[in-house]
Order: sequence, then structure tokens, then C-alpha cells
Amino acid sequence: MNGSCLCGGVGFEIEGSGTPMELCHCSRCRKAYGSAFAATFYVKLSCFRWSRGKDLVVVYDAPIRTEPPAYHHAFCRNCGSPLPIVRRKIGVAEIPAGLVDGDPGIRPLRHIFTRTKAPWFEITDELARHDEGVPAAEHPVTILLRSGKDPS
Repeated sequence: MNGSCLCGGVGFEIEGSGTPMELCHCSRCRKAYGSAFAATFYVKLSCFRWSRGKDLVVVYDAPIRTEPPAYHHAFCRNCGSPLPIVRRKIGVAEIPAGLVDGDPGIRPLRHIFTRTKAPWFEITDELARHDEGVPAAEHPVTILLRSGKDPS
């Protein structure tokens, strides 16, 4: 699986597949992605690599509101496109689904933080909805890391 930013300056490759997507409606994701929600999925870092433009990746660390974890947003220095967020401490990369070239082979699993969704957007699908995030045991990162193998 390959992906890139709007200008093509940053590219990345993923070996295998990732977790199912979550559609996050929190106010920070809406602002970071300029949309009603952020559609993201996760892969182990061992499956992810920058293929070009790593020097164009900028990371914004938003202040912690009440308690960790912090909110991180990566984007291209040239075009401003959101980019994968590399989380070295836990060994995963969070991938904005819209950056992937072609069909990533995975689909959305659920909507999260629907309590703060954009008032102008109506959720009309049958996916599970959560007012907040999901418990840690159900989070895609926990499941990915617990699996002990790279998804494929």
C-alpha cells in the first residue's frame, strides 16, 4: 500500500494491511483534517516507512487539555496535507485513510466522539457510534499490539 500528500513531496509505503478505520468526530480531528471527521487506521511501525520527503514532515503537538494522551498532528510543510503520525513510543503509525492510493482493503468500523460531531453533519450509516472514545481494550492500537503479528 502506498500513499502521499497533495503535492507528492511526501510519500510512504505500508507492507500488509492495517486495522479497521475509525471515524473520529472530536473537535481537534475536525479542525486538523478540515472535515466532519478524521478517517484513520493504524499499522505497526515495522510495516511502515517513508519513501520520500521525510524532511517535509512537520508535527504539531497540541497542548494537553485535561489528561494525556496529547494530540499530535503531522502535515506536509509544502502543501499542508495531513500525514501519518508516527508514534515511536508505542510502535505504531496512524494513517489518514484519504492519503492512501487506491483501495486500502479495510473499511470503517465505527464512529467515535459523536457527542462533539459537527452539527451540520448527519451520520446515516449503520456503523457503531460512541459518544466518546472506546475503552482501551477495544482501541485498534491495543488490538494490533496484542496480536503479536503484523497485519496482512
